[in-house]
Amino acid sequence: MTAWYTGAMPEAERVSLEDVRRVAELGYLELTPEEETRMQRDLNAILDYVAQLGELDTAEVAPMAQVSEVLAADAEVAPERLSVLREDAAGPCLDRERVMATAPETDGVFFKVPKVIER
Repeated sequence: MTAWYTGAMPEAERVSLEDVRRVAELGYLELTPEEETRMQRDLNAILDYVAQLGELDTAEVAPMAQVSEVLAADAEVAPERLSVLREDAAGPCLDRERVMATAPETDGVFFKVPKVIER
């Protein structure tokens, strides 16, 4: 940590070993006890850094440019550049019967697929 930062995340908001184990389980990861400890330390260091960033006064910082603003500015010079974004408009849906007719297995409403997650 830098010298000007004296705070840390409150203990209640820190990542516990149980949190690390649960996330590893959800991600189907097998971590050794050493990896669990290292992951806990690294995740807490990241959260401490994010908390540190949250303390910065950004009131005088101008917002970053948005893609639409950049494209609009480019369009003044090169109007064809604005055409990279399509109009957001509803279109016709696929015909369910026709789609289901081509499915390997269906109940007429949904596709049937093999189970891939086992616990």
